[in-house]
Amino acid sequence: MEFLVSKGDYIRYLKRSLLLVLVCVIVLVCTDQDYYSLLGVSKEASSREIRQAFKKLALKLHPDKNQNDPNAHENFLKINRAYEVLKDEDLRKKYDKYGEKGLEDQQQGGRYESWHFYRYDFGIYDDDPEIITLDRGEFDAAVNSGELWFVNFYSPRCSHCHDLAPTWREFAKEMDGVIRIGAVNCGDNRMLCRIKGINSYPSLYVFKTGMQPVKYYGDRSKESLKNFAMQYVTSTVTELWAGNFVNAIETSFASGIGWLITFCAERGDCLSYQTRLKLAGMLFLNSLDAREIYQEVMQHLPDFDTISAASLEDRLAHHRWLLFFQFGESDKSNVQEFKKLKFLLKDEHIQVGKFDCLSSPTICNKLYVYQPCLAVFKGKGTGDYEIHHGKKILYDIVAFAKESVNSHVITLGPQNFPDKEKEPWLVDFFAPWCPPCRALLPELRKASKHLYGQLKFGTLDCTVHEGLCNMHNIRAYPTTVVFNQSDVHEYEGHHSAEQILEFIEDLRNPSVVSLTPETFVELVQRRKQEEIWMVDFYAPWCGPCQALMPEWKKMARMLSGLISVGSVDCQKYYSFCHQESVRGYPEIRLFPQKSNTAHQYYSYNGWHRDSYSLRGWALGYLPQVSVDLTPQSFTEKVLNGKDHWVIDFYAPWCGPCQNFAPEFEILARTVKGKVKAGKVDCQMYAQTCQTADIRAYPTVKFYPYQGIKKNVLGEYIDSRDAKGIADLLNEKLEAIQNKGKRKKSRNKDEL
Repeated sequence: MEFLVSKGDYIRYLKRSLLLVLVCVIVLVCTDQDYYSLLGVSKEASSREIRQAFKKLALKLHPDKNQNDPNAHENFLKINRAYEVLKDEDLRKKYDKYGEKGLEDQQQGGRYESWHFYRYDFGIYDDDPEIITLDRGEFDAAVNSGELWFVNFYSPRCSHCHDLAPTWREFAKEMDGVIRIGAVNCGDNRMLCRIKGINSYPSLYVFKTGMQPVKYYGDRSKESLKNFAMQYVTSTVTELWAGNFVNAIETSFASGIGWLITFCAERGDCLSYQTRLKLAGMLFLNSLDAREIYQEVMQHLPDFDTISAASLEDRLAHHRWLLFFQFGESDKSNVQEFKKLKFLLKDEHIQVGKFDCLSSPTICNKLYVYQPCLAVFKGKGTGDYEIHHGKKILYDIVAFAKESVNSHVITLGPQNFPDKEKEPWLVDFFAPWCPPCRALLPELRKASKHLYGQLKFGTLDCTVHEGLCNMHNIRAYPTTVVFNQSDVHEYEGHHSAEQILEFIEDLRNPSVVSLTPETFVELVQRRKQEEIWMVDFYAPWCGPCQALMPEWKKMARMLSGLISVGSVDCQKYYSFCHQESVRGYPEIRLFPQKSNTAHQYYSYNGWHRDSYSLRGWALGYLPQVSVDLTPQSFTEKVLNGKDHWVIDFYAPWCGPCQNFAPEFEILARTVKGKVKAGKVDCQMYAQTCQTADIRAYPTVKFYPYQGIKKNVLGEYIDSRDAKGIADLLNEKLEAIQNKGKRKKSRNKDEL
């Protein structure tokens, strides 16, 4: 059968077909580029939401379940790559700012687990509302909030952790409202678990402010867990009787404290007391269930004081306040649980109140408050405050309030934004919906305390002040900038107070020399005979160059005194870079010590561009200070000699040995003049290493000289860090020296 199609219909059909193909291509391109779309989550998604979305897709798209699909492996790699990036705080920030170009040196997503792992082992407690899954960024805020926490540190591969899971869920439901039940996945949070000293799974700990964490060692029944946890629940029970009842009630009313009273039926006048108290306006509860009593008591606790517009300035000028900004009485900002805030913030002398913006919109507009929120005022009036952008849950609010009143971060707007002031400012341009932005805020507060009096800190909400952010060319969040009069420096480091402090220190004392064509010739090409230089040829618009810069500066600080580090802006000096045959960015080159046979420079072709990888590569070009020892020289110089020696026993094929080799050279330079450094090749001289009882590579041993022949076994040193080993050797040398002084002193006394 034939169909006749007119020319116009054919053209319209062709256009629709082309449009459909174009849409498909766009979708595919966007899917490849947009990790959030791949997982089906928004940019505001929390770590838990990202994990839940990935798990759902993993169970559906896993190659184990799609064995007839030739593209299953490739499709799964895409979502796995997206998850690996978005679950990591630092990688997520790089991706949000630079896209995939900023991740060229981060190749996660190439490996994945079986379908069984994602079904049974992945995110054990993500679907349990009573169990709060804590990640690195929120753990400290939670356990230091003043509430009692019972936390389960687990590993998804641990069978005992899976055995405990049903009991932990039942326990969490029963204790809901009494204590906080948390869980930390040590598979995703290895660094956090290592810092907290977790070395076995599951590990159960109770955390309470002002108390050392307490580990649970009992059996894993629900009753045992409950009995253990309840002993840390603070309970204040006062026995009342006819003689002290009236006085206790009157005193509590005068101080604003309520009473929860259990009446007994042992005395004959008990019922008459209840009747009289009902007439006096007391509320009687008809339940003996702890959770029901808790809910009803919380419901009847008094609300926060409402501060009037007339008294606001005066009250904020003399006290610290946590204020809930509401828009009318129907506003639901005041959750029952928030009534605990008065008690939890009492030790910090923070008062809690609320302010209705409908009663005075002028005041709220001046404070840039346009929707229900809460803010901390630091006792200096309305000019020194910070708006909360975290989770609207009790422990996060408590942590924010405590951090904010003791820090020096303020909320900025057009009226108080720094404009070429004499004092330097660090300004964080952010969006409240951006998780990396929220993770950075507590770190800014920590850093502000260390730099008080030297640098002012402020935050600017770009969803509210879009024009001001556009004026400063802000294209991604968070963007953190230091304004020092006419100088502007953008922060590119990780989300930690330590990195921010390092960045500020680097601005004061730059670790990287900004090279011009003239200074490049003078400092690098005409370098002294013993000098080594590393140079980064970059372009400011290049995403990988921007991602490299904080690592490059960190590496420079680590190499201080050993290798000089510089950078050349190839956008500014394009002709010079072209003359130097720089064809791509970033181009990393090392210029070694001068010799007749040495290359002019070596280019870095390694895959990883982090500070440690670059440092290791560079240290490999330092001339060797340590001595290569043979069995004969080991016996003569080390065992029979009169010098102190530190020895690296290694094997050439051993990867950790190769990584440790440059670290050992730094050690050799550090202790030069005090301790001699030597290396023994255990593949070539197996008998020597066997005699020294070497069982693993690399092994570091110290051979101190104390007036007699040294023991071949030496003293084992359990460290692979040059500074750590040097500190340990200095301690040992000091002990030997003090021992010698005491011996001389005894000899004099005997004479």
